[in-house]
Amino acid sequence: MMQTATSSRVSRARSRARIVVMMLCAAAALSFASGGSPAAAPIAVAVADFDYFDTSGEVVDQSAEHRARVAAFAALLRDNLSAQGDYRVVRIECPDHPCTATSMSQDLFIAAARKAGARLVIYGGIRKMSTLVQWGEIQLLDLEAEKLLMRRTVTFRGDNDAAYRHAANFVSDTLKESMPKP
Repeated sequence: MMQTATSSRVSRARSRARIVVMMLCAAAALSFASGGSPAAAPIAVAVADFDYFDTSGEVVDQSAEHRARVAAFAALLRDNLSAQGDYRVVRIECPDHPCTATSMSQDLFIAAARKAGARLVIYGGIRKMSTLVQWGEIQLLDLEAEKLLMRRTVTFRGDNDAAYRHAANFVSDTLKESMPKP
């Protein structure tokens, strides 16, 4: 009788051990299926203000409208990158606004982006050629690798809010293709 009780206890212990092993295997499988590790921290990216040049020669002074559109362009880039979740947008602080790559020396601009905690910095400018045609130059710099990851010229038609929004959305998508993932 004693041997049967011992056998029964051993059998129950083995059953419990099998259940524990199966639960551990199931937990490991679920962890592996979901990526196996916690999500990587988002990459810090600074989106500088953009320079604006109007070489169209138009008689009407639209500088206030253009400043607002260029500011909205940069803000939309920041919002689009933040919304993706892979990037954390940080602000560059500079003594004078707008805070563009040409409003300070290259060394001060890079130092300000690094001070903000950015690994990547996006900067550039928009040039109005005529009422219908504008073009922008967008650059993406990896501060950690000290490497220019992208330099792209984009053109867009129109000189209104909708044209700038459309251009900013296009540029956001283009940037995401060139940006490293966490």
